[in-house]
Amino acid sequence: MTSTFMGLEIGRRGLHSHQQALAVTGHNLDNISTEGYSRQRVEIVPFEPIFLPGLNRAQTPGQIGQGAVVERIERVRDQLLDRRIVAQSSGEGYWTVRDRYISEMEQFYLETGANSVRSKMDKFWDGWQELSHHAADNEFRTAVLQRGKTLIDGIHNHYHSLKGLQDQANEDIEMTVSRVNDLSRQIAALNGDIQRIKAMGDNPNDLMDRRDLLVDKLASIIDVTVTQKDPDEFMVHTSGHILVQGQAARQFDLRKDVDTEGYAHIFWRDTKENIIFSKGSLGALMELRDHTIEYEIQSLDNMTMNFTDLVNEIHREAYGANGKTGNNFFSEYPFVTNVNGNYDRSGDGVFDSSYIYRITGQNSLEPQAQPGFNGVITLSGADSQVQVPYFSTDTVNDIVSRINNSGAEVVARLDRDGRLSLKGTPAQTTDGRRVNPDFVIRHVEDSGYFLTGYAGLLAQSGTEGAFNWEQADAVTSLRGSSLDYALAPVAHPSGWIEVNPALLKDVSSVAAGFGYNGREANPGNGDAAAAIASIRNSSVMVGRLSTFDDYFADSVGRIALLGEQAGTSLKTENDIMKYLREWRQSISGVNIDEELSNMIRYQHGYNAAARFITTVNSMLDTLINRMGV
Repeated sequence: MTSTFMGLEIGRRGLHSHQQALAVTGHNLDNISTEGYSRQRVEIVPFEPIFLPGLNRAQTPGQIGQGAVVERIERVRDQLLDRRIVAQSSGEGYWTVRDRYISEMEQFYLETGANSVRSKMDKFWDGWQELSHHAADNEFRTAVLQRGKTLIDGIHNHYHSLKGLQDQANEDIEMTVSRVNDLSRQIAALNGDIQRIKAMGDNPNDLMDRRDLLVDKLASIIDVTVTQKDPDEFMVHTSGHILVQGQAARQFDLRKDVDTEGYAHIFWRDTKENIIFSKGSLGALMELRDHTIEYEIQSLDNMTMNFTDLVNEIHREAYGANGKTGNNFFSEYPFVTNVNGNYDRSGDGVFDSSYIYRITGQNSLEPQAQPGFNGVITLSGADSQVQVPYFSTDTVNDIVSRINNSGAEVVARLDRDGRLSLKGTPAQTTDGRRVNPDFVIRHVEDSGYFLTGYAGLLAQSGTEGAFNWEQADAVTSLRGSSLDYALAPVAHPSGWIEVNPALLKDVSSVAAGFGYNGREANPGNGDAAAAIASIRNSSVMVGRLSTFDDYFADSVGRIALLGEQAGTSLKTENDIMKYLREWRQSISGVNIDEELSNMIRYQHGYNAAARFITTVNSMLDTLINRMGV
């Protein structure tokens, strides 16, 4: 049966419900500027009525209500939209970082006028051209030396700028990995708190908002997905692996490697397995450090190595004003001291490798001549060996071009004497790991006779006559008693190559002319200086590029395209994320007008409940105090 005081209880519930609703409204308004906050909504429902169905229920016309209560306080959130934002965030994080770094790189290539490396190299060639006309005048030798030093200083500055940017990316990687570990730990800790509160039957809305915000931040750093098949087990995955599972958070560690010049690799702390991120800001940093910037440094090294090798090749054969010959114009520092290029790569005290940069045949070839036989040249490639076939109808130039376009880590050219020269190029990288040192020829083999009897480079055809770097004294596979080869240089020649100090001490040692029949060059002979000046427009094969002008044009064009791509992609990602965030804000964000409207509504409800209690109290007063004797 109903109670005499039931009305007071109904009024109390109304007061309490609307008071809670007002408190939630105030909480929403106070957090209008809180990052990641989702507005909360009070669900007020009717309390259980009197006389639920049963055999002992009173015979009354229908159920009698007992007021209203707050069933739950829930946050307004669209889970599907949240997942889409998490999936899209990694793209925005990736292009934000990449655009910033590419913009910095562009500054290195925007040098104009006399400050650019290209301008300094043009002046260097001009100096040799002038020396060829004034070979007897040491004043022009001094000019060549000074222009050479200015050029090398410019190359050094360019290298150190790129290397500094690569070091910066490495530092950013280390800090970002620490940030990822911290975020995953925080998410796991929040999972525990949320699980305990839910077990008590409550909704930890603010904690879930905080967790979603941390997931959003994590998603901009690495590519993550979120699943929750079990209500009590919130999971975060990355790269196909579990990162956070409930209250357990896996961590990353950094390991520095000799193969990557001391730069850190990322691996799982528990399994010790390497992990490569391709998206998010961390993925961008790894790609920038290990590929984009590394490629620019390798390209600069390749240009520098080819440039100095070609100048030295001619300068060694020429004579200075003092009659000296055999001098390099630029200092060369080989990676190994052994005259055959032997090196102990395994570290067991026994030579097991040969570090050779250039090998040159003995025979002079005519570019348009047809060797007249078939065969297959096998060269080392980035991941596997590369097959270069040649046919009886091919010219020497055809075969040289086919080698250069094969994708092998070896390029070919005919030197000024018509001899075939093969050079190693910068090594390709796989997942940021070097597969071999730069400027090392790994494998040269010919099934026919082009590289053997015709070019005079290999001593024997077939596998048994192949040049293979994975053995000591590999140069014994080359043809002839006076083998022409050069040792691989110390890493990053663009950072250390200098003008030969011996020439700076004695300017008359700068060579300008060739000797004839064993006699030194005449004082006014400038043939060698002219030959060096002609390198400017010669096909010298700087990697896949023919001339040094091609190298500079390709470098500037490549960076410009990377900058354009990064800028366009970032704008696209920003537009997409702006739309998604505005969409989420329209759903989950706090609207002042709506909250003020709710405040007035809940205030009126509270006043009505209070008035109801007053009325019931008056009725009870009449009942208690005005009835009776």
